[in-house]
Amino acid sequence: MSLVETLRGRVDELKQRQKDLETLVSDPGEAGKATYPGYLRELGSLQKVLEPWLRYVQADEAIQEAREMIAGDDPEMAELAKEEIPELEAEMVTLEKDILDRVLEDDPDADKPAIVEIRAGAGGDEAALFVGDLYRMYTRFAAAHGWKVEEEDVSESEAGGYKEIVFKVKGEDAMRLMKWESGGHRVQRVPATETQGRIHTSAATVAVMPEVEDIDIKLKDEDLEIKAIRSGGPGGQSVNKTSSCIQIFHKPSGLQVKCQVEKSQLRNKERALGLLRARLYQIERDKRDAELYANRKSQVGSGDRSQRIRTYNFPQNRVSDHRINQNYSLEKIIEGRLDAIFDDLQAAEREAKLANL
Repeated sequence: MSLVETLRGRVDELKQRQKDLETLVSDPGEAGKATYPGYLRELGSLQKVLEPWLRYVQADEAIQEAREMIAGDDPEMAELAKEEIPELEAEMVTLEKDILDRVLEDDPDADKPAIVEIRAGAGGDEAALFVGDLYRMYTRFAAAHGWKVEEEDVSESEAGGYKEIVFKVKGEDAMRLMKWESGGHRVQRVPATETQGRIHTSAATVAVMPEVEDIDIKLKDEDLEIKAIRSGGPGGQSVNKTSSCIQIFHKPSGLQVKCQVEKSQLRNKERALGLLRARLYQIERDKRDAELYANRKSQVGSGDRSQRIRTYNFPQNRVSDHRINQNYSLEKIIEGRLDAIFDDLQAAEREAKLANL
């Protein structure tokens, strides 16, 4: 069965959804509603699938026509058709991977900005330094892709690095790619303070969540306990002198968030509420993903932050991604050149989903 035949039913569903969305966004009565931006975002995502799909189908049909010409009675037309086929096949290969990834995609949040949390695990000061390494790795990758990074919450370590850092990544495919980083990361290296050259193992956990809006998660005032506290952290002239840090406690879930990156209490409150919505939304995503993973083994890893996904071995200049059993140059990866890992992860996910059809 060809790719066209395999996915045509799914594409027909997307085409119908596109028509429904076009009807909605053209309705003046919908323009002022809170759901309107979501319709526009979804419509844009569908267009990224259906436009290359149309070119793919056209190329496929052109190849079939060319083969009919080759089998026909006109030698001159047959020769032209033979020359055309390789070019058409090359075009189809170029389109195929992106189409497959998007048509088979089952994450409705893939086009949203990503909120990334990195927390130090076992390893004390060395783990905090590793969090700093991961953060720099992600910011370099983001810069290479033209993404914007905004810090949401920072808890620095006295010895350097971070106990925890939360940041937002905005840009094309930010959530679609950064989702692969969710899980446990382990580092093996000789700390600068180690006098006998012994290798230490430290860990950090990464959680990646989509940014969500009020329409995705409604927060009730009576469920929130909001207070201003003094900014914390090592060093700095203004630290512990202002009360711009906002802390929010969500009573039903027991979740607590804080933000102190802005000088304004109002801006910190907005950022903290955004982080709370993202964490509450992620709880629901985790439930959905757990069911999906249990019912259909098509994911490369579960996305659970407790799952160890990668080891960074400094003495051997090697990064190992345990989900696909592949090794990469540590020097390149730590500099933010993550494309090779993401390409391999997406390829493995693509194959697993196709096999499940």
